[in-house]
Amino acid sequence: MTYPALRFTHRLLSGLMFAALTVGAAQAALAGTTLKVGDQQLQTRGVLEASGQLKNVPYQIEWFNFPAAQPLGEALNAGAIDVGGLGDAPLIFAYAAGARVRAVAATRSAPVDLAIIVPDGSPIRSAADLKGKRIATTRGSIGHYLAIATLERAGIKQSDVSLRFMQPADAKAALASGNVDAWSTWDPYVALAEQRDHDRSIANGVNLSSGLSFQAATEASIKAKQSEIADFLKRVAAGQRWALSHPDEVAAMQSKVTGLPPDVLKTMYQRAQLHPVAIDDGLIAEQQKTANLYERADVIKTHLDVTPSFDRQFPLAGQ
Repeated sequence: MTYPALRFTHRLLSGLMFAALTVGAAQAALAGTTLKVGDQQLQTRGVLEASGQLKNVPYQIEWFNFPAAQPLGEALNAGAIDVGGLGDAPLIFAYAAGARVRAVAATRSAPVDLAIIVPDGSPIRSAADLKGKRIATTRGSIGHYLAIATLERAGIKQSDVSLRFMQPADAKAALASGNVDAWSTWDPYVALAEQRDHDRSIANGVNLSSGLSFQAATEASIKAKQSEIADFLKRVAAGQRWALSHPDEVAAMQSKVTGLPPDVLKTMYQRAQLHPVAIDDGLIAEQQKTANLYERADVIKTHLDVTPSFDRQFPLAGQ
C-alpha cells in the first residue's frame, strides 16, 4: 500500500471514529433527559410501538394520555408536557388563547375520519336537518370545527342550533340517551359509533376540513430539548409511514394499549391514510383558512395570524 493510500485510510478511520464518538457523546447527553409526550387515545404510542420505533430511544419518554385535544392543549399551555399531537382546530384555539406553543411537525389524513353522527333511527338525514337540533361536540376540537363549517355550508346560523360542549365519553352517552340529537366528532369515536352502535354519518369533513394535524411543542421545550424533539419527530414520521401498509399490526397493537376493538381501529387507520407532510407556505395558508372560519363564526374574537404558530426548524424525516 502506498503512503498516500495509508494517509487516506488513516484519515477515513479517524473520521469514522470521530463520528462514532460524537454520536456516542450525543446519546450519552440525552440519556439523562425525559421528553414528556401528550397523546390522544394512545394513538401515537400505539403506532410507535407497533412499528418498533420505541426501541433504542436514547432518552426517557413519559407518556400522558388525553381523551381529546382540548385538555392536551391545556397541558401544553401549562408546560406540563413538552410535545403532543392535536388537530388543526385545537392548535388554533390554543394559540388564540395565548399558549406559547408551536407546530413542529404536520400530518394529513383523509377528512372522512371526522363526521357528524346520529342514531340509526333519527329523522335527521342531512346537514339541512340540523336546524333547531342539539349537537354535542368538544369545544376547540376538530369536531367543533366540523360542526361550524357544516352549518355554514348548509346556510344555518349557529343561533339556530344548540351546541353542547362536552368530552367524548359524555357526548357518546348523551347521544345514546337522546339528550342530544347529533354528535360532531372524530375517529376512533366515529368508527366505534358506526360499527358498534350502528349510528349514521350525515356529514363529514370532505371539502370542509384540511385533514391536518400536528405535533406541537412548547417554546421552552423547543429551546431546552431540541435534540430530543427532533429525534422523536423522526420516529413518529417513520411510524406513520410504516402504518400505512400495516393496518392489521397497528390495530392489534393499538387494541392492546387502548382496549378498543381491532376491527374498529383497522377501519380508522385504513380510511385516514395518515401520513407526514412538510410544513410549507401552502400548509400554513390552509391553517389560516381554518382560523378565518372561526373568526367569521365569532368563536375567535379578533383576527389571528397563524404564521408565528409554526416552527420550521425540524426537517421532515425521510424527505
